[in-house]
Amino acid sequence: MRVLLSEQGASGPVSAFELPDRLSPKADPALIAGDERHFAAIAECLEQSIAELSDSLEAARKAPGGVGRQAMDRDTEIHRLTARLRALRRFGLDLCLGRMVGEDGTEPVYVGRLGLKDSTGRQLLLDWRSPAAEPFFGATHANPMGLASRRRYRWTLGRISDYWDEVFTADGIAGHAALDDQSAFIASLGGNRSPRMRDVLGTIQADQDAIIRAGSRGALVVDGGPGTGKTVVALHRSAYLLYSDPRLAHRRGGVLFVGPHQPYLTYVADVLPSLGEEGVRTCTLRDLVAEGAGAAVEADPEVARLKSSADMVAAIEKAVRFYEEPPAEGMTVTTDWADIWLGADDWAEAFDAPEPGTPHNEAREQIWAELARDPAGQARRGDLARCLPEVAAARRRPGHDAQPAHGR
Repeated sequence: MRVLLSEQGASGPVSAFELPDRLSPKADPALIAGDERHFAAIAECLEQSIAELSDSLEAARKAPGGVGRQAMDRDTEIHRLTARLRALRRFGLDLCLGRMVGEDGTEPVYVGRLGLKDSTGRQLLLDWRSPAAEPFFGATHANPMGLASRRRYRWTLGRISDYWDEVFTADGIAGHAALDDQSAFIASLGGNRSPRMRDVLGTIQADQDAIIRAGSRGALVVDGGPGTGKTVVALHRSAYLLYSDPRLAHRRGGVLFVGPHQPYLTYVADVLPSLGEEGVRTCTLRDLVAEGAGAAVEADPEVARLKSSADMVAAIEKAVRFYEEPPAEGMTVTTDWADIWLGADDWAEAFDAPEPGTPHNEAREQIWAELARDPAGQARRGDLARCLPEVAAARRRPGHDAQPAHGR
């Protein structure tokens, strides 16, 4: 558990700032006194939240397990409390990434890795993934997004060792900004390398944030050379989608992060937990197929080149089309729910349903949907329609005989 800076020193509360002598102008109380008060409130709230969560978790674990839905609800609540408690204990005051001040002169809004409210409902930290936090990452001088200024913190061992102010309006500099010739991003480039990838929440640039917050419909391709930040942006996008996409809400869906090999996954393993997400599944391409674990490296370099080329994809597509023919004879499709006779004409009609050029897997589903249609007087089709999902699952089980011969 990280130590919270709420203990008393010889001359009062310990400061959240520990700036080196060369940055003594940034230690001016006129610049940081407001931050100090806010951090004191955060520290108190964290301490109280951790104590309350610990008590709630202990009570939930001691509660009767129940059966059915009651048991599932209890397990879900324990999982939620555990995840939240682990996230709060992972950080201390360094949950806070920075603050932004609107051009309307309102109080500063502090942005954090997680959202945090005190017992009165006051918003102490705004979750970085929320729409209201977008200007903190996306504001530029060309498009300030309603901000007068922005401050980013650098944390070292739980204390602020530096910070940077960016001013977007003429009013933003008056008595509030500590400017220097380095931005948080440029300063981060000179930081020490580590054996594991770190998140970049404190230095995300506007163009990176646009990728992270892009819509989730369809495919998003991010192209760039080595070392340009593609992986770290993809990881931040995963955390953002888990927060923002309603299809993933309440654990109805998930995110799978696929890497090229296990050392790569080990290198990036700390990023998502540091962003408050621990439910993302990771794997390599080899893990995605049953034969992957035993797949050997191709010894012949020419064969390896051929297998990895687009020519191989074209050859496989031609081979698949060769077998995309309806059964010439009728058959009984046997499942655990019904035995259904499908004649050659049924198969031929179903195979005509997909448009020419439809991808194989998509066409397969269309064929099964066509077989499940229930024309008047054909009750057997109704049987198939009722068990269609189970039939499709049965077809994928080895040894099951719900398979159309030579079909899709």
